[in-house]
Amino acid sequence: MLKNISERFYQWNKGWLIFILFLLDAFFAGFLLPLVQGIMQDGTGGVLPLDLMIFTTPQKIYAMIARYGEFNLIFYRNVELTVDIVYPIVYLFFFGLLISWLFQRGFSSTSTMRKYNIVPLGAWFFDLLENISIVALLSLYPTQSAALAWVFILLNTIKWAFAGASILLILIGLIMAIKNGFKKQS
Repeated sequence: MLKNISERFYQWNKGWLIFILFLLDAFFAGFLLPLVQGIMQDGTGGVLPLDLMIFTTPQKIYAMIARYGEFNLIFYRNVELTVDIVYPIVYLFFFGLLISWLFQRGFSSTSTMRKYNIVPLGAWFFDLLENISIVALLSLYPTQSAALAWVFILLNTIKWAFAGASILLILIGLIMAIKNGFKKQS
């Protein structure tokens, strides 16, 4: 199945499509998600979405949720069930197709590196699981489950590891594509 997805990414990696996905990714990351974070602020600037709390503890998670207030609990849960389901799909395809485009120009078709174009699938998958855990944390509050908080922390860490690996692969692909003059490799 993963091989099939990898091959699809190589088939779909058209420059115009990658550009559209780049614009969509920039819209989400540069406008919509900062807008959501701004709406959630309590006037002190210290309110963060849980997605951005990396390497945290259950105590810090519940302290942050307590700062949200009733409006933000509902607002953030709704964001997780809408915007934060669409955005991972956008960055999955943007990163996956961009890596594929760069790897076609950076590595021969027989290179084992070419199979790593599916790494963004990990970020997407664990982001969706993370979103489910956030919805559960917000929905169950004021009940506090340390086990659920630790599940969130684990999913969050794995998601960011896959996202970081995806960015590293983009950089590797870019360096190799530059080295080969952006010519498709056979």
